[in-house]
Amino acid sequence: MTPIQGARARARAEVAAAIKDEARKQLAAEGAAKLSLRAVARELGLVSSALYRYFPSRDDLLTALIVDAYDAIGAAAEEAFAAGPGGTTPGAHPLRWIAVCEAVRAWAVAHPHEYALIYGSPVPGYSAPADTVVPAGRVGAVLLSLARDARSDGALDPPDLPGELWPEADRLTASLAPDLPPPAVAALVAAWSQVFGLISFEIFGQFNRLVTDRDPFFRQAVAGIAREIGLAGTEAGRGAGKGPVPG
Repeated sequence: MTPIQGARARARAEVAAAIKDEARKQLAAEGAAKLSLRAVARELGLVSSALYRYFPSRDDLLTALIVDAYDAIGAAAEEAFAAGPGGTTPGAHPLRWIAVCEAVRAWAVAHPHEYALIYGSPVPGYSAPADTVVPAGRVGAVLLSLARDARSDGALDPPDLPGELWPEADRLTASLAPDLPPPAVAALVAAWSQVFGLISFEIFGQFNRLVTDRDPFFRQAVAGIAREIGLAGTEAGRGAGKGPVPG
């Protein structure tokens, strides 16, 4: 790439970033359903035709915002997992689970409108393209990696499955993690939904006037979920459900 081409690429990236930043302001003020390319262009002092060279339609801009949000929340989970709280102690796996869940929640609390874009109500008239699939799976991939590590250390003991659930568990396992036992995969999918249910209740106001001290409440809840999927097979893991969780 020549210096001129490099400068053009940087300028284009800067304009695209400015467009997305203004679009995020619109998300906060009006919601995703009212996102308008014309309004974004007007706020940036651009003519609509100039903005269309970056994002040909509202759906293209929405997709870019959705991918960014999934990547950001996924990066938060990955960083917490890589930090490895607990080190090599017996309770490391439950502690890492809690750390990942807390990192995901922290991002959501700091970016409620972007969280709503990816985990809230569907945007009318918008259908997410395949581009969003891999970014959307980043948090789930972290949870699967955590389960793999725990299993390799003999610290994963998922609950038994009732007979009628085995076909679905087998299907999920083939799709998501053929190297893990079906009971573990089924438990992880349920756990994933429970964690995001807790976060969504907080972000969307269902905990208002109900749960006030939310940090310890969330930590205790996700520690319980860790036990439910079989991550708390150590004394440290069991202790997470009975008192303050080491941090």
